[in-house]
Amino acid sequence: MTSPVLVADDVRFAYRGEPVLDGVTFAVPPGEFAALAGPNGSGKSTLLRILLGLLRPRSGSVRLLGAPPDALGDRWRVGFVPQRSTVSADMPATAREVVATGRLARRGWWRRLGPGDQRAVDHALESVDLAALGDRRVAELSGGQQQRVLIARALASEPELLVLDEPVAGVDAASQSRFRDALVHLVRAHGAAVFLVSHELGAVADDLDRVLVLRGGRLAFDGPPADLAATGVSLGVHASDLPLWLEGL
Repeated sequence: MTSPVLVADDVRFAYRGEPVLDGVTFAVPPGEFAALAGPNGSGKSTLLRILLGLLRPRSGSVRLLGAPPDALGDRWRVGFVPQRSTVSADMPATAREVVATGRLARRGWWRRLGPGDQRAVDHALESVDLAALGDRRVAELSGGQQQRVLIARALASEPELLVLDEPVAGVDAASQSRFRDALVHLVRAHGAAVFLVSHELGAVADDLDRVLVLRGGRLAFDGPPADLAATGVSLGVHASDLPLWLEGL
């Protein structure tokens, strides 16, 4: 049996004595497209920080590619795309240069990029439909395009697990569609696993293998989207029932 790429085992955490996570347990196998949803205050951000090794759980354990997060040697094996942030207008780097930094963790910053690295950068730009804009300064791109540059940077390292934190918040519909295509390509063509943390799952609703819903620090649902739909909760692009259900309305 193939080992999971991400494991949370009875993870618990508290802030100032107040429980935030209460016995969260799940495992993500290779090649799975999974999403974590939950209302504000459900513990999503805390869980994500623990999964990435930025926080230690009060009890329980986490494994990234079979190792504790702080003991993972080849960090390039895990790609991470943070929430969208504004790029400074003075930033001189081009989209291609930013994406190329995704190869540094894999090769080492002191080594010149070789032909294989350049091909990986080209492939990453093509995967997010930015090949024609590779030589444009990132500061000149739209917000959605800038977010796709960050996704391409993560793809360039050819990760075995890609973790994304609210990557489409405030991003236009066209960019969401291209974002979806890039993630599906990573899963199907490269066999990588994707763990997406987001309130907005409409763009990937038809492609998810699994949805995990965190409420009150516990997993309220863990299963395929069809099982969630059977309860009357849709992940569709125009549906409002998922956010309403998440907030308990």
